[in-house]
Amino acid sequence: MSLKDQINDDMKAAMRAKDSERLGTIRLLLAAMKQKEVDERVTLDDAAVVSIIDKLIKQRKDSVAAYVQAARQDLADKESAEIQVLQAYLPQRLSAEEVLAAVKAIVAELGAELGRSAGPGDMGKVMGVVKTRLAGKAEMGQVSAAVKATLAG
Repeated sequence: MSLKDQINDDMKAAMRAKDSERLGTIRLLLAAMKQKEVDERVTLDDAAVVSIIDKLIKQRKDSVAAYVQAARQDLADKESAEIQVLQAYLPQRLSAEEVLAAVKAIVAELGAELGRSAGPGDMGKVMGVVKTRLAGKAEMGQVSAAVKATLAG
């Protein structure tokens, strides 16, 4: 069963259970998926769905930080609950050590320059490959930091 089908089934289950908070989050996700399909005239595969979920989670995390800073814990709690629902659809994430090992392997494979001789071109070349291989398996902020650290030597 594809991730898209699983999300649709979960929406139906949430409707039957009258779980309005979960249902609202799932509908929000389905709307974002449908928007992407309509805008780009494509059918989403699991990797594309995971990237949409990552984007929605990042937006929610930013909102939580803003609400906490504004002393609006009620809104922060609502956003945190949405994060929990969305994270259930993500595949198991790699640990920091696994991300670093994967990045080092890709850097060695590409033969990118290390240390002071590493330029922005090397960063872009490595990130392009890393994004495709680790998409959905790791948070891209963490991956970017690992690439910078590896290229810095």
